[in-house]
This record gives sequence, C-alpha cells and structure tokens, in this order.
Amino acid sequence: MKKVEAPTLEEAYEKAATQLACSITDLKYEIVQYPSQGILGFLKKKAIIVATCKSRAKDEEELDSLISEEENIASEIISALKDDVEITKKEEIISEPDAVLDSFFETSSTKSEEEFVEESILYDELALMIEEQLKELLSHSCFEIDVVEVDVRDNTALIFIDGDDAALLIGKEGYRYNALSYMLFNWLHTKYELFIKLEIAEFLTSQQEMIRNYIKPVIENVKKHGRGKTRSLDGILVQIALEQLREAFPDKYVAVKTGREGNKFVVINEFNNKNI
Repeated sequence: MKKVEAPTLEEAYEKAATQLACSITDLKYEIVQYPSQGILGFLKKKAIIVATCKSRAKDEEELDSLISEEENIASEIISALKDDVEITKKEEIISEPDAVLDSFFETSSTKSEEEFVEESILYDELALMIEEQLKELLSHSCFEIDVVEVDVRDNTALIFIDGDDAALLIGKEGYRYNALSYMLFNWLHTKYELFIKLEIAEFLTSQQEMIRNYIKPVIENVKKHGRGKTRSLDGILVQIALEQLREAFPDKYVAVKTGREGNKFVVINEFNNKNI
C-alpha cells in the first residue's frame, strides 16, 4: 500500500502505478484528498491517494479479515469472563466486572527495593524481546511503520508505534487500533501474563483527552446524586473511561457493564462496594 501525492489525480495514479510496478488499470485506490487550485494561489491542495495493486489488495483484504476474526475471538473471550449477577434497571444487565477491562490499567502492589530491582531487570529483558517480536510481525504487514518501542512496567506492556502509515494502522474510527489491541492483549497476556497500553502516533493520548472532557458532567452528576453512568462506549474508550472514573471515585464501585444489545458503559455507585 502506497500513499501518493501529486498536483492532479491523473499524475497521482501514474505515480502510484510506477511505484507499485503495475498498470493504472490494475490499481485499487482510495482518494484521501482531492486537488484544489485554491484562491489566488493560496490554500492550494495536492491530490492524495492511497493505492495498491489489485493482486496485493486481495492480500490486504485477507489481512483485514484475519484482524476482524481475531477481534471477534477476543470479544468472545472477554464475554466469556463475565457472569450476570443482578438486574438493577430494565435497560441494563448488571454483571460481574469485566476481568480484562477491570485489570487493563492495574499496577502491582508495593515491593521491596531488592524485588523492584530484580523485577526491573526482568522487565527490561522482556520488553526488548517483545519489541523485537513486534518489529518482526509488523515487517510483514503492508504498512510503513518505522518506530516500535516497548517498555514493561508494573505488569503492563507500554507499546508505542509510529510511522508514515500510523493513521492507516489506526483505521476509520479506530477499528484497526481496537483489533490490534485485542490481538496484542491475547498474545501478551496468554504468553507473559501482561496487560497492555497501546499508543499509535498520538491516538491514545487524544482519546484520553476526549474522554476526560466527556466525563466531566458525569463526574458532577455522581457528586450530586451519588451514582451515574456513561453513555455506550466502544473499544478503548470504555477502558479509558473506566480508568479515569476509578481515579475520580476511588471509594465507589466503578465497573464496566453490558446492556441488552451488547453495548458497554461504565457505572458508578455504591453497589457491591468492598469498602462499605
């Protein structure tokens, strides 16, 4: 897959065909930006397309299909971890806290200095091993990714990925990001018992800021009424909201719940609070 810029779409098609070593008729492309002459020479825009050969596009579709399949498998695993315990509202199905989501951002307990040093050495070696394996995995993809960094701290793998195709790796509305997160979690939790935080470019940071702004009225409502919940949230957003609301209300019961249609949201109340 190649991202190509040119003054006109025709030139972009020709440039893409040259770079991909195929004919223009064999191109499969998506127009990212249409060219514009602007006004008096200002605000001029080039044509931008993302293209691949049709024969290679088939391989990419198979890759997307594999990612989607992994995401579905991961979702089934997560769903299997939950047991419904009580219905508190007609529109809600109250279940035990989601084991994966509840532990996604957890850190380990306080350790002695000696244990901390030993753990740090093991974590550094593990981080290097995971980083090399992840680089090898991404080298076989169609994306231009030149930065892969891994740090392991407090039983969590902190993964940073960046490159020319970082935005494409995130995907529309973050669907590829969510799929990749599930795949990495299944791999690292099964093999090394690690949780993950995945940052691609600044996607996670921007999502954290967005949720921080969204939950402000939710926090005010909980302070006023003693309980509340978020709207339905997708993928990483529900995990971020869970972390931030637990930080805001350390003495309350904060957990992910699932509605009748499978939608996920975060509730905050005194129900089943171990501190009571």
